[in-house]
Amino acid sequence: MAKKNTWRIVTRGADGAIVIHDFDSPEPLLRTHLQVGVDDCSTDLDLRGAPVFRSLIGPMPEGSDVVRYEAPEVFEELTKEWATPKSTRRRSRSRTQSPDAG
Repeated sequence: MAKKNTWRIVTRGADGAIVIHDFDSPEPLLRTHLQVGVDDCSTDLDLRGAPVFRSLIGPMPEGSDVVRYEAPEVFEELTKEWATPKSTRRRSRSRTQSPDAG
């Protein structure tokens, strides 16, 4: 299994834009966020034992080597975008004959 080597925090800036901060280890996060536990149930085995922080959603995998944490408002917005079905345009066909006509 690949070891995670990027620790990413995704938040929203004052202007509403997505802000991404990447770190080489969890130590900077441990200095700025309160750890409230450790992940013990991730399906990505590399995340098991990763810190769980108050006020951040995560850890979650992003690709093969990134541990991602999101601010709750970012998580909610991105989850809604992900869950919303994409509308695909369908061309409607008009039939000139009824299906029973032979």
